[in-house]
Amino acid sequence: MTGAVRSDATVRIDDPSEAGTVFGRGFFGTVGSGGLQLDRAESLYLLEMGRLDVQAEKGRTVDWADLFRRALRAEPGFGIRYLVYRDLRQRGYVVRAGPAPVAFSVLPRGGILHKTPTRFWVETVSEREPFELSRIQALTERAQAAKKQLLVGVVDEESDLTYYKLRRPAPIGALPPLGSSKPIPAVLGEDRVLVFEPGGVEALGRQQAYGSRIGSRLELSLLEAVYLVSEGLLELRDARTRRRVSKEQLLRRARRLESGFDERLAVYRALRERQLVVKTGFKYGAHFRAYPRNPEHAHARYLVHAVEDRFQAPWSEIARGVRVAQGVRKEFLLAGVSGEHGENVRFLSLERVRP
Repeated sequence: MTGAVRSDATVRIDDPSEAGTVFGRGFFGTVGSGGLQLDRAESLYLLEMGRLDVQAEKGRTVDWADLFRRALRAEPGFGIRYLVYRDLRQRGYVVRAGPAPVAFSVLPRGGILHKTPTRFWVETVSEREPFELSRIQALTERAQAAKKQLLVGVVDEESDLTYYKLRRPAPIGALPPLGSSKPIPAVLGEDRVLVFEPGGVEALGRQQAYGSRIGSRLELSLLEAVYLVSEGLLELRDARTRRRVSKEQLLRRARRLESGFDERLAVYRALRERQLVVKTGFKYGAHFRAYPRNPEHAHARYLVHAVEDRFQAPWSEIARGVRVAQGVRKEFLLAGVSGEHGENVRFLSLERVRP
């Protein structure tokens, strides 16, 4: 098959028979009045696979390296996109240019163009690009609204690919609320809160899975204590002075001891309001692990990291979080916090997949 290259590195096949053959074997290109139009990725892939010859002006043959250089000049970032395109085609998918701003739309294996619904929207990035939560959230919401599955293909410095499936989850648990109760007395130590009253230890510790049982007492984190005080379930006094400690005083101490406390509190509250049991995720390098019900009867389902909605990080940091979560059979969630008082929390699920 022979095609003529344009100045923008796209290729046109004029011969109707050849155009039909190329289109029919993998749905490459777009049929128009000027023949079959191939975009840059399609042209390079067919040339690399030995299924296309490309000619420039005066019949001069264009090799793959020449066409690739032309494509790079015409389209910044083309090299990364081509690697993802090539990989998906090698996996047997029909790959087409995606609706902006995603790179590609992908049919399921065996799909027929214009008959089979698109399965994936695929965005392509280099590992050197920053992970931008707000942008990824927007892409995920757009894909879910269109009932498509969003994949991000990350190309590392050795040209290997890692794919992540992204979605907006609705994490939910089944822990019943504590119900009406008068405030339980508790004591504020330096960086944690202690409950000694047996009824309080039973209600908060055993029934609601707050804190850690140490001997006959219950020790609560500052996050748990602030939440419980806010809900009117805890009456707090200073361990040294025995004076009453208000919510504002407790918040000031927590903020002084922990940077980013407000973001974590907002996410903690959002998870608890979804009837999930929330425990520290320190052992796994995350802020929280979340259980659908009491940990005595269930394993944690999520590892959750609390960040501001404008959060940015290297992709390697995201890769670590996802790897750890999947290594212990949990779902990795980023919780983006926005609003003046952290009232808005949006969850983003990331899962490493093989398309």
